[in-house]
Amino acid sequence: MVWRGRSYNDTQAFRVGNEIYVSGQLAHDAQGQLIGEGDFAAQAKATFANQGKALEGLGATRDQVVETTVLVVGLREKFNAVSEAHRGYFGSHRPASTLSGVVELALPGQLFEVTVKVRLDLPA
Repeated sequence: MVWRGRSYNDTQAFRVGNEIYVSGQLAHDAQGQLIGEGDFAAQAKATFANQGKALEGLGATRDQVVETTVLVVGLREKFNAVSEAHRGYFGSHRPASTLSGVVELALPGQLFEVTVKVRLDLPA
C-alpha cells in the first residue's frame, strides 16, 4: 500500500507487512507552501501535524511509531526546542530517535524534517 502525498505527488509512505516507512515530513500546507518561515517552533509543529496526517491516512497512530529520524538546520542552537517538539508530539510514548544537524534541507527555508518507521502490530 502506498499513500500518495500532497501537491508534489511524491510517495509519502510505503507499507511492507506490518511496517510502514513514512517519508520525511516538512512544514508545508496542502498547496506545498512553507509554514513558519524563520520560525523553528512553528515549523516543528506543522511538521508533526503533517506526520500525524500521514499516519492517519495509513490507519496508524503516533503510538505505533517505533523510530524517528529528525533533521535540523542549526541543531546546536535548536536542540532544546527539538526535544520539546518531539516530547510535545509523542507525549509519554518514546520511540527510538536519531537526531542530526544539517547545513540545509531540500526546500528553501525549511528548518526541520521528520521521518518515521511504524509497526502496525503494536497497540494503537
